[in-house]
Amino acid sequence: MFAMTLLSIGQLSDRCGLPVRTIRFYSDRGLLPPTERSTAGHRQYDADAVARLELLQTLRALGVDLPTVRQVLAEERTVPEVAAAHAAALDVQIRALGVQRAVLRLAARRGSRPAEMRLLHRLARLSGQERARLIDGFVDEAFGDLDANPELVQLLRSAVPELPNEPVAEQLEAWIEVAELVGDPAFKAGVRRAAEHQAEDRARGDRTGLHHDLTVYVRDTVGRALADGIDPAGAAARPILDGLVAQYCVTFGEADTPEYRQRLIRRLEVAGDPLLERYWHLLAVVGGAEPPPTLAPVFEWFSTALSVHRNVGGRR
Repeated sequence: MFAMTLLSIGQLSDRCGLPVRTIRFYSDRGLLPPTERSTAGHRQYDADAVARLELLQTLRALGVDLPTVRQVLAEERTVPEVAAAHAAALDVQIRALGVQRAVLRLAARRGSRPAEMRLLHRLARLSGQERARLIDGFVDEAFGDLDANPELVQLLRSAVPELPNEPVAEQLEAWIEVAELVGDPAFKAGVRRAAEHQAEDRARGDRTGLHHDLTVYVRDTVGRALADGIDPAGAAARPILDGLVAQYCVTFGEADTPEYRQRLIRRLEVAGDPLLERYWHLLAVVGGAEPPPTLAPVFEWFSTALSVHRNVGGRR
């Protein structure tokens, strides 16, 4: 049987590339007990101690704290368990660092004073739950006591800005503007008007929900009219307008009358609130998506055509 080769603390230091004082520190705290001591009382370590020190060194280099290292060495926790937990903790730290970097870049670009910089940082660090509460409070205030379209209410509640782990300055700036918007009395008043308008429609029996297909139809139809240079007040706009109103009538079960066209004008005024359009634009920026094209020219053309030709409906 071969005799076991033992290493002095100096030899272990040379082999593992760690200072003697560091090895002594680990040894004194029970993380690396000596295999035995020489007749002179000096610590000596065997091959198992070398492997133990290498594992300890690796875990520490990865940022694992000493209490957790102790648990691994005592076989109270496995390396995969610790690696998974530590990776999750690093994810949180990376996200925090990414947000901090975005805040600093935004503050530098805006020339922020210290008070504004603190506000930027506070808003940026809001957790997902805190952002959801912010949006929920805004939705409750706008819709809480009204029988508005439940699909729209749910859409607003679910559209919580989710900052990526490493937001760019534009995403952070967009999120901060969202936070400012939901506290803006003018924006809240505009959303409240939309809620009241929907409640009026529902009181008349409307239960049709959201109408993405109708929005696309209006956008495309009016978009072609704009591209062709058709004046909404001119005679050429009348058949286009009649087609648009007919589509609304089919969707909502209405008849094309002057009174209904007047109601459509109000619907477009509510839907065309520039602050509401800005809100959805900002949410897209925060999420890294392509912002939807502005519908302002579409609503303006449609509203003008309705105002000029509002007495045409129902004559056929």
